[in-house]
Amino acid sequence: MITPFDDFPIHQTPSPVTQPGTSDPNFYDRFYFGGHDAAGTVVFAAAMGLYPNRNVMDAAFSVVVDGVQHCVFASGPLPRDRHTGIGPISVEYNEPLRVLQLLVDDPESGLRAELTFRARTAAVAEPRQTTHREGVLIMDYTRMSQWGTWSGRISVGDTTLEVSADRVVGVRDRSWGVRPLGDRTPTNLPARTPQVFWLWAPLHFDDVCTHLAAFELANGFRWLEQAVLVPLLDDPAASPTWGADAPAPQLVRNVVHDLTWRPGTREIARAAICFDTADGPQRMELTPVATFLQKGIGYGHPHWLHGRAHGELTVGRETYVLADVDREQYENVHVQTVCRVTWGDREGVGILEQLVLGDHEPSGLTGMYDGWRAG
Repeated sequence: MITPFDDFPIHQTPSPVTQPGTSDPNFYDRFYFGGHDAAGTVVFAAAMGLYPNRNVMDAAFSVVVDGVQHCVFASGPLPRDRHTGIGPISVEYNEPLRVLQLLVDDPESGLRAELTFRARTAAVAEPRQTTHREGVLIMDYTRMSQWGTWSGRISVGDTTLEVSADRVVGVRDRSWGVRPLGDRTPTNLPARTPQVFWLWAPLHFDDVCTHLAAFELANGFRWLEQAVLVPLLDDPAASPTWGADAPAPQLVRNVVHDLTWRPGTREIARAAICFDTADGPQRMELTPVATFLQKGIGYGHPHWLHGRAHGELTVGRETYVLADVDREQYENVHVQTVCRVTWGDREGVGILEQLVLGDHEPSGLTGMYDGWRAG
């Protein structure tokens, strides 16, 4: 099927843009947006995914207000013209890799948002993430992350949060490729207990941003790592945000994390990240200020799971009182913790995303999603 995007010189295969280079049902193309302030009074995130081989598109937006997380979800058939909007949620490209808008208008839930993301850094590509199981491809995707500021407003009923670029920062990412999605394809492979240890830490400081992405096995072996210092754009309105002229990230080495878990959960009570640069050993201290449940934008959600088919356009709404959530249920294990960060004389803010399923010996976590217990 030919669509307007085929008029652009962007093809990677002999097929039209609407037809991926693989027939794998788990092929996807995805957006993530997150924003927060240093006090944890503004915490929000959004996600949008396109799944061409499933003919599905979905999106979600969620914001935390006074300890309650408010969510709206949408799912429906994939627009063939790759329009980036579904139901009450849409993403608009004002200027790719520089300025984007996130718009939400859901009168039934009272959720509305008009938010503009402006880049502080160039986009940084993480290492390609590829895994197999008994010769079967499970995951093969690329993700890029970009740090920026947010401005605009969010409304939840009669409450309005003013979002200003001088205090609300965040990160967006784009990922595409193959990873497990929606309802699993039946196979004759024997059942196996999953094991995941994932940390993702995009952090903001006045003069630099930093990034850690790490997957580890149960014994602590790190099979994927990216740890970099990300320079700021000298002039976000003029500096290149891509290509050879964009400021290049600086790799750091010998990364070690020191995590203390909240009892009964798989969320940190505090954390430290240590690494080496040309200036010598470095240590960052992370202090939690707010929690965001990733199921609020579809990650691991029992109903609004990414890529699941719901037929024609369907919109759903949920709220969670964070203090009442059972943290030893699968759907509540994947979290982002908004943290204040101290790094020498620098003070910063960012998120530490945690997803730990199964055992992780260095952390003292056992069971599938049992919370941490002393001893």
